[in-house]
Amino acid sequence: MANKVRVRFAPSPTGGLHLGGVRTVLFNYLFAKKHQGDFIVRVEDTDQTRWVDGAEKYIFDCLDWCGLVPDESVIHGGPYTPYRQSERKPIYRQYAEQLIQQGNAYYAFDTSAELEAMREKLKAAGSNSLQYDHHIRMSMNNSLRLLPEETKALIDAGTPYVIRIKVNSNELIPFSDMIRGEMEFDTNTVDDKVLLKADGMPTYHLAVVIDDYLMKISHAFRGEEWLPSAPVHILLWKYLFGLDQMPHWAHLPLILKPDGNGKLSKRDGDRLGFPVYAMDWIDPTSKEVTKGFKELGFLPEAFINLLAVLGWNDGTEQEVFSLEELIEKFSIEKVHKGGAKFDFEKAKWFNQEWIKKLPIENYKERVKEIFLSKGVSNIDDNYLGEVMNLIKERCIVLPDFYTQGLYFFDSPSSYDEASVKPKWDEAKKEYFNSLIDQLNQLESWDAISIETIFKQIATEKNSKVGELQMMLRVFLVGSKMGPGLFIIAETIGKINTLQRIENALKVFGA
Repeated sequence: MANKVRVRFAPSPTGGLHLGGVRTVLFNYLFAKKHQGDFIVRVEDTDQTRWVDGAEKYIFDCLDWCGLVPDESVIHGGPYTPYRQSERKPIYRQYAEQLIQQGNAYYAFDTSAELEAMREKLKAAGSNSLQYDHHIRMSMNNSLRLLPEETKALIDAGTPYVIRIKVNSNELIPFSDMIRGEMEFDTNTVDDKVLLKADGMPTYHLAVVIDDYLMKISHAFRGEEWLPSAPVHILLWKYLFGLDQMPHWAHLPLILKPDGNGKLSKRDGDRLGFPVYAMDWIDPTSKEVTKGFKELGFLPEAFINLLAVLGWNDGTEQEVFSLEELIEKFSIEKVHKGGAKFDFEKAKWFNQEWIKKLPIENYKERVKEIFLSKGVSNIDDNYLGEVMNLIKERCIVLPDFYTQGLYFFDSPSSYDEASVKPKWDEAKKEYFNSLIDQLNQLESWDAISIETIFKQIATEKNSKVGELQMMLRVFLVGSKMGPGLFIIAETIGKINTLQRIENALKVFGA
């Protein structure tokens, strides 16, 4: 095994990047950076039938947004090019042929009809397994059963074939997992997986082992759904390179539905009203949009933070971690064995914490884009920053800046009349007319001066300050929301404040 830490994420370009996929990236990235190692992204596109146009670019766009930039990839280059498996096709065959020469693999010429007939026969016999394995391989159309000259004749004639691994029966395969500890696999439950397909493309099983070896991968972290494939991969390491060359492995726990009942899927997200992808993914075939965290208004810092604590903690009460803190504190041994329940309310809490924690300059452009998309134009950057600082404590996702702050840019189009009308009378009308006159004469337009005049008039007219403040807030905002009332008046300015009071008096004073 290589001395330097080298880890990899190996996605298939088949669609959107799920929460579980990004967390796998994150744990690989954190481990690499903690140990001054390299993080590699290798595109596993050997299954050309599932290849989706645009998916590869989408994956790298997601990683870029998350701030998890690879050291080596199809985009960033590196010493072990190419990083796209379809471009490494010639490499795999020589290893598959080596396995045949060693007696660890064989040619299989079975047609789809013959494979289906085999499964039906096993089903009829009441078999619990429909696998192509040591039980049935000698009754099938392969080079183990055929004479060497028969095999050669079929190959020379161009008969389609696959290459399968030959898994010996009655063996126990020991295996050490960095999260799960010592494990053991019984080869009697393992089938003779296809290693090389009829089109000459490798399957995942062959390609992952060869590429990990050639790219000097030291640690392989992947989802626990790959555990059943581990014995085949261990055998391939043993047959091709020796077990001392094999990376250290860790199988990460699943991300579960909020109720803990099974793996979280897109369907669960749609049903429960939250995304399960990093960014919006538009399926090029159906044109269906899968919602992502970025477009919903999550910050990348919050997204990374919430993923990190799905199945990991540092043993303290700390919940909010920057990427730098995560790199410093991360340990693969502290990843939990059990699945982690996804809690969208907690995810929103993380985002709110990061909105409060970060300088607004980090996300002001995204907020500005939201306002522009809603038809608010002529936005002054300094004014927008001032508004954002006033309301950031109230925002959970970035679009909340629009809903919480629109009145700083536009006069209310409607009012919370139910709050004002029951308390409205001629005295209130007189009060606000006096307020307009006094504010018109005010030279220093600041919150303290505005409040002073507001309360002086209330005292003179023996009016309830609380009721008047509520009404003025509704006049300026349209509802009872927002930060300090007099800060709002100071921020929107003298002209806007007076105009809004006059507009409201036309509605309530009629």
